[in-house]
Amino acid sequence: MTRALFIIDVQNDFTEGGALGVEGGAAVAAGITRLLQQHRGDYALVAASRDWHSGEHDNGGHFAVDAEPDFVDTWPPHCVEGTPGAEYHPDFDTSAVDVHIRKGQGVPAYSIFEGTDDAGASVSDVLAARGITDIDVVGLATDYCVRASALDAVEHGQHVRVFTDLVAGVAAESSATALAELGHAGVVIAESTVLDEAAS
Repeated sequence: MTRALFIIDVQNDFTEGGALGVEGGAAVAAGITRLLQQHRGDYALVAASRDWHSGEHDNGGHFAVDAEPDFVDTWPPHCVEGTPGAEYHPDFDTSAVDVHIRKGQGVPAYSIFEGTDDAGASVSDVLAARGITDIDVVGLATDYCVRASALDAVEHGQHVRVFTDLVAGVAAESSATALAELGHAGVVIAESTVLDEAAS
């Protein structure tokens, strides 16, 4: 088995009530937990990423400090290391996660491939060590970090699926655009029920 599950940024600041909360974020957290309860055996690797920004500076211009955020390149402070906002959402049970990836440590970062594990290894190295060839992507947000992570996975030669029932985006229009872009890049756009169908 050579399939991995990438769980992108299911953090308090990206769910309802957080600094950059998206509608449906908590439901995604709970849905991913159900997926892992039912299908953990389908995956040789489960990796979860978190934004892990510095609270001492603007993280390479990622945080809007001296002007209003444009919500494209600059954002309100979010997912500051060591704060409740940076922690995983409580409805996401992380007990089945093999590797935790931190990204955006002092710099802007959207893709999971821009992060490292607790030992400092790159995501590419982690995938190579496990012989991963296929990746399913879930999490937050569809139009930003899910999009970037899935595109990078394709660039790294992986066969990629995004489960639309286990992602949520900042805005409906940009999320639809992101999914269309991913489809054109060769990503399979599906629902997680394909796992049930494969098992039957």
